[in-house]
Amino acid sequence: MSVRVTFVAAARSPVLPAERFEDDRPLDGAGWDEVQRVAPGLLPLAVAELRYCSPAPRSRATGYALGYAPLMQLGLRDCDMGRWRGLTLGEAMAREPEAVDGWLADPRSAPHGGESLLSFIARVGDWLDTRPVGDGDRVVAVAEPSVVRAALVYVLKAPPSTYWNIDVRPLAATTVTGRAGRWYLRFDGVPAQPSRA
Repeated sequence: MSVRVTFVAAARSPVLPAERFEDDRPLDGAGWDEVQRVAPGLLPLAVAELRYCSPAPRSRATGYALGYAPLMQLGLRDCDMGRWRGLTLGEAMAREPEAVDGWLADPRSAPHGGESLLSFIARVGDWLDTRPVGDGDRVVAVAEPSVVRAALVYVLKAPPSTYWNIDVRPLAATTVTGRAGRWYLRFDGVPAQPSRA
């Protein structure tokens, strides 16, 4: 028995030159427009038996705008960035360059006083592993792109440094299937059409 979990990355909040750690800004007009443009492709996910979202305002708003009526899950919250919350990477680097360098180099470090990258990945993995399992169970989870990246590192059993090499765009849908400790990344593409001779 396995479960199918589709992560939907939250729509973007106000576009700024750089993303902020634990960004809790709501969706702006552009974000709402973006949801409306892609909604037809994501609406079918609303048939999932279980629908969740992270506590972040833009994740909740994205889930509701897509008609999922999701339940909030604390396990899907963004990485706790401690005193760097609300800063951009550049701002944190300007204030604490050695601490940022150490954080980027060592996934066990948490110089900001929050959660280490390793702990963040483990927390998201634990959330994934504790989903109900049964034949045909479908789950949709709207979360910040960073949460989706952490889930993918966990599913692939990749080194934590892989986290920095995964780009999750707003409103991207990523599906994993399996059960606790045994997950698979699933790509659903459009089948190639036979060529006509």
